[in-house]
Amino acid sequence: MAERWVIKIGSALLTANGAGLASEAIADWVSQIADLRLRGIEVVLVSSGAVAEGMSRMGWSKRPKQMAELQAAAAIGQMGLVQTYQAEFARFDLQAAQILLVHDDLSNRKRYLNAQATLKALLMMGVVPVVNENDTVVTDEIRFGDNDTLGALVANLVEADRLIILTDQEGLYDADPRFNPSAQLIAQADAEDEALLAVAGDSGGHLGRGGMYTKVNAARLAARSGADTVIVGGAIEAVLTRIAAGELLGTTLCAARERVVARKQWLAGHLRVAGSLQLDAGAVRVLKESGSSLLPVGVVGVEGVFDRGEVVICRDADGCEVARGLVNYSSEEAQLLCGVASDAIREVLGYRGDDELVHRDNMVLAI
Repeated sequence: MAERWVIKIGSALLTANGAGLASEAIADWVSQIADLRLRGIEVVLVSSGAVAEGMSRMGWSKRPKQMAELQAAAAIGQMGLVQTYQAEFARFDLQAAQILLVHDDLSNRKRYLNAQATLKALLMMGVVPVVNENDTVVTDEIRFGDNDTLGALVANLVEADRLIILTDQEGLYDADPRFNPSAQLIAQADAEDEALLAVAGDSGGHLGRGGMYTKVNAARLAARSGADTVIVGGAIEAVLTRIAAGELLGTTLCAARERVVARKQWLAGHLRVAGSLQLDAGAVRVLKESGSSLLPVGVVGVEGVFDRGEVVICRDADGCEVARGLVNYSSEEAQLLCGVASDAIREVLGYRGDDELVHRDNMVLAI
């Protein structure tokens, strides 16, 4: 199978820090993507910039706070963004396709599979999908939060080998280089290294919502499906082609795990859950050490209202996430089954359903 990359470009790069679309930079990245295609690398482009471009077209210097104004800016800016990409890819006889996603497209199993099939069909046709969050209709309660997260989820969706996050910094440093001149670039690390979150900070720019913290979190999410993440300066000359040639640029956060099956990628990517199950110490140990299914006997509490088939979080006594998965019983039934042995389910509910509250095939352990 051809190597497959997801490349995410942030707002600050795309809009020259608010001065309209950075046309020359976009032309250069598209040229490099065309070179990647000649090398046999399939590319999905995750592009920010719609809101920022809309702000520029409307002459706004500050990001709007009203949802209607944000969505209007996205609608205005998306036109210019897509037109620019279409024109630039056409110079290399490449076809581009616009894909606008909302959270429900990746949290609903059927829509997830539909989105996956469409993206893979486009890649088979040699088309470059350009993906963005559908900011014109999304609300704060159901948004991805930032396009770094969206890029990671798309990497899971298309089973990418690499997630490349182009940013306005050279990579991830061990301290903030804006305030510490002795800060050193981290060339390579394990994506699951907890220490990275501490050095990443949590601030973003005025044009976008993501900072270095969201990029590290995205790398951790992409690692679930075996994708390495490269956080690198988008302004570096020939950055994409040099990475493809094997040059080490920016920060590479390596996936330490083997790929999980597609169903578990979908579960791991869930940002919204319907409820949670509190587990006793024995159940926590069994899940972590044996990868077994969750039985009712190991559950001591239920929170939230959910139906069979919805995603729930499994927590330990301290409230920390142990796993998440598709639950086999409603919240009302799960309450009745707390601490109950599987062979007593019929006696409690009046019928014999599944032995497991959450089957291991429908469960993914927390990182």
